Amino acid sequence: MAESLRIAVLGAESTGKTTLAQALAAHLREALGLQATWVPELLREWCAEQGRTPRADEQTELARAQQARIEAAAAANPVVVCDTTPVMTAVYSRLIFGDVSLEPAAVAAHRGTALTLLTAVDLPWVADGHQRDGPHVREPVDTALRQLLDGHAIPWVRVSGAGEARLAAALRAVQPLLRGERPLSGVKPGGPRRPDGTAS
Repeated sequence: MAESLRIAVLGAESTGKTTLAQALAAHLREALGLQATWVPELLREWCAEQGRTPRADEQTELARAQQARIEAAAAANPVVVCDTTPVMTAVYSRLIFGDVSLEPAAVAAHRGTALTLLTAVDLPWVADGHQRDGPHVREPVDTALRQLLDGHAIPWVRVSGAGEARLAAALRAVQPLLRGERPLSGVKPGGPRRPDGTAS
């Protein structure tokens, strides 16, 4: 099998990452006939099972396990939509524990991603058990994500809007990849993005 096309969905809590990842994979599979799958976020399951959020010493294993899920899906599917990558674990480790040690490995793993979709903080915050801290943490997480991606010259596309509009924005960003083009061609990494990937 040729190398898989990996699409990452990153963003602060309660910004629709899971909903978007599932919908995007379903559209690619059902509407376009591609063999596409999505990789669920391990942290959500871990918090539900443990009844708490992870400690600092548990972050490395969570990042490793998330990447292992991605690699397993990529080995069996040409198109993989990732509901987060180890980059999210690294960002939370920095913000919550002041630990930046996970960032090099997270960035290296993320280099295999063809497209990074960053969900905008434009949806109402919704509680989700132990996983979510509150609406006040969304802007800091969003800022930290952009800083990490920009700092390592990883291009990203901001995806905004609710429901079908959010999915449509993601699909517009994905179209160049499906045509065999490089995403964000000619656009500097980072900075605010329109749904079509151009700088605003």
